[in-house]
Amino acid sequence: MPIWRRPEALLMLMAVAMPIAFATWSALLNNFTVEVAGFDGADIGWLHTVREIPGFLAIGVIVVILFMREQVLALVSLIMLGLATALTAQFPSLGGILMITLISSIGFHYYETVNQSLQLQWLPKDKAPRMLGTLLAIGSGATFAAYGCIVLTWRAFDLSYDLVYWVAGGTTALIALAAFLIFPQFESPHPQTKKMVLRKRYWLYYALQFMSGARRQIFIVFAGFMMVERYGLDVHEITALFMGTLAVNMVTAPLVGRAVGYFGERAALIVEYAGLSTIFLLYAGLYVFDWGVWMAGLLYVINHIFFSLALAIKTYFQKIADPADIAPTAAVAFTINHIAAVFLPASLGYLWLTSPVSVYLLAALMALISLGLSTLVPRHPVAGHETRLARPMPAAAE
Repeated sequence: MPIWRRPEALLMLMAVAMPIAFATWSALLNNFTVEVAGFDGADIGWLHTVREIPGFLAIGVIVVILFMREQVLALVSLIMLGLATALTAQFPSLGGILMITLISSIGFHYYETVNQSLQLQWLPKDKAPRMLGTLLAIGSGATFAAYGCIVLTWRAFDLSYDLVYWVAGGTTALIALAAFLIFPQFESPHPQTKKMVLRKRYWLYYALQFMSGARRQIFIVFAGFMMVERYGLDVHEITALFMGTLAVNMVTAPLVGRAVGYFGERAALIVEYAGLSTIFLLYAGLYVFDWGVWMAGLLYVINHIFFSLALAIKTYFQKIADPADIAPTAAVAFTINHIAAVFLPASLGYLWLTSPVSVYLLAALMALISLGLSTLVPRHPVAGHETRLARPMPAAAE
C-alpha cells in the first residue's frame, strides 16, 4: 500500500485528531468552570472523578470488540469525543458539565484503550519506542496548533466558549469520519484473545499502571487549576503555558523514544519517577515559599518532559506479553490505571480546600513508590523474565 494508507499513517492521523478536541476542552476547562459555572476545588474534583469513570470501565472494551473491530471502535470513539466536546458550552452548570463530560470521556477513554492496543499490535518491537515517541510528538504538534489558534484569536476576535468548542469538536469528528472512509480495515498480525486476561506474570505491569494513574491524576486535576485559582491566569495566558510545554515536548518526545530504545525501560522509568518525586516536592514548596507564577510554569513544563518517559511502560509490556494478550490486557490495564482516578480527584478536592501542600506531598510519595517498582524491571525484559525476581533468568536478561 502507499505510505498514506498504511497502519502507521492511520495511527498518525488519529494522533492528530484526538488532541484537537481534547486539548481545546482541557485548555478552556478551568476558565470555563470558574468563570461561567462558578466551580471551586471540590467541584473540579467531582468533575474529574466523573471524567475518569469511563476509564475505570474501559474493561468493557473487551465486550465491544466481540462485535466491532478495534480499528472501527477507535474511530467511533473519536467521533463521540468530538461531538461531546462541541456541545460542552451548552451545559453551563455543575450537572450539565458532569453529564457532557461523562459522554466525551467515554469516547476519549475507549479511544485511548484501543489506540494503545493497535500501537502495540501494529508496531514491531524494535521500532516501537522510536515510533511511540514520534506519535507523541505528532500529538503534541496537533495540540500546539490548537492552543496557538486559541492564543491568537481568543482576545483578538472576542471568541466565545461555545464557538471554540464547536470548531474543535467538529474538526475531530470530521477527521475521524474521513479516516473511516479512506483507510482499509487492517488485520492484526496476531489474533487477539477476546476475553478478560489477568496473568500473574504481568503483576509488575499492573502495579506500574495503578501508580501511574493515581499520580498523574493529581497533576491533571490540580496543576492547571492552581494556575487559574492561585495566579489568576486568563485563557490566553494558560493556553500559552500549554503551548510552551508542547513546543518542548515536540522536540524531546522523539529523543525520549530513542533513549528508551537505547537505555532500556528500567533506566527510563527510574529517571522518570526520581524526577517526578522532586517536581511534586517543589510544587508543594510553591505554597510554602511563594516562588511565584514563573516557577510554577517552569515546573509544569519540566513535569511533562518526565511524563513522556511513561511510554516505557508500554514497550515493557510489549516485550513480556503474549501477542494475543495485547488487546484484552490494554483494557484491563486501562481500568487498573483508573481505579484511583475515580476516587482521588473528589476526595483530594476537599483536601485541596484546606491544604494544597498535602496534595502535592501525596503525589511525591506516589512517585517514590513507583520508583521502587521500576527498579524491579529487568534490563532486558522478555516473556519468562518479566521482573528481576522472576526465575529462571535467561542468559541475556541481565
